[in-house]
Amino acid sequence: MRYSRTSGIDRRLFLSSVLGAAAGVAGLSGCAGGSAAATGEDDLSAPLAAKVPAGTSLKIASYSGTQQLQLKLGRLGDPPFKVTSWANISAGPDVINAFRSGSLDVANNAGIPPIQAHFQRYDAKIVAINITRKPNYLFATKPGSDIRTVEDFRGKKLAFSQGQAQGVVLLRALKKAGLAYDEVKLVPLTSNQFFTALQSGQVDVAPLANSQAPAYLQQYEAKGARAITTDVVDLLNLLWAPTSVLGDPAKAAAVAAYIPYWAKGQVWTYENPDIWNEEFYVKTQNLTPAQAKAVTALANKPLFPPSWDEAIKWEQETADLLAEGGFVKKFDVGELFDHRFEGIAARAVSAEYRR
Repeated sequence: MRYSRTSGIDRRLFLSSVLGAAAGVAGLSGCAGGSAAATGEDDLSAPLAAKVPAGTSLKIASYSGTQQLQLKLGRLGDPPFKVTSWANISAGPDVINAFRSGSLDVANNAGIPPIQAHFQRYDAKIVAINITRKPNYLFATKPGSDIRTVEDFRGKKLAFSQGQAQGVVLLRALKKAGLAYDEVKLVPLTSNQFFTALQSGQVDVAPLANSQAPAYLQQYEAKGARAITTDVVDLLNLLWAPTSVLGDPAKAAAVAAYIPYWAKGQVWTYENPDIWNEEFYVKTQNLTPAQAKAVTALANKPLFPPSWDEAIKWEQETADLLAEGGFVKKFDVGELFDHRFEGIAARAVSAEYRR
């Protein structure tokens, strides 16, 4: 299969559009201690402390209050450190910007943002892994579209976010369908622009999260919009943090202490779908009970692997796929993982959630 380095999109325009402020603050990374060229002083070889030192704090990403709600509803208690802020951030480019500015210490993302951060010469590490086996995304078409399969994407305008999970899902779907990048038109957008782009006809197709699709289809299905499902998965749901944070023994201990709360929160959500539907999807995401139930039916069972071998293999395949298209430079993704934290999430949950 051939891949074009132009692929219907100007790389310089693409990077300036998608990365936005991240490119503009690249020179500031030293103040956050995260530049790949400036992290020699960050010692990630020291063993993790068994106890979080008093006075330690973290700033944690929590999109729409998900993390706090899981702790509250699951009655998981408070972590043994102070959370100075729960940042309502989820998109990979936004997380990288927040890492750079020092306004965020740990975040929950898919596998592609750490790759993108490395490409931007920002050094951060993966500290926990949750494997997803079922698709979290589907492809939505604009109103009035005649597209019905991924093969029909040929020649069409596709919403593409290089630094987010939606981007890699699209690339993997194209590869599986035998479509080269230069056989489609990749339109550089971030995921929060996808709805507007579909509605206005700026793009023909955009990948939407399972939780987002019901609202879009409710409004536009009668006008010819449709959903195209695939078996393409975004395998990794992960926690990651800047090396400047992980190089601080106190903060590294706090990150290690937070991982079990993160893992148990996902297990509780999976085991209590009715409560989660009402308290999260209906009350905070404005879905109807029926829509919430449909989203939950597609939810992945949390799986926290004691070994990260599969995750590293998948991450390498993703990085290679991006490199083949000229989006990043080829590199060994092993350096993205801080193995001091390997197995912490798995040990925090019962055996049925360890894979």
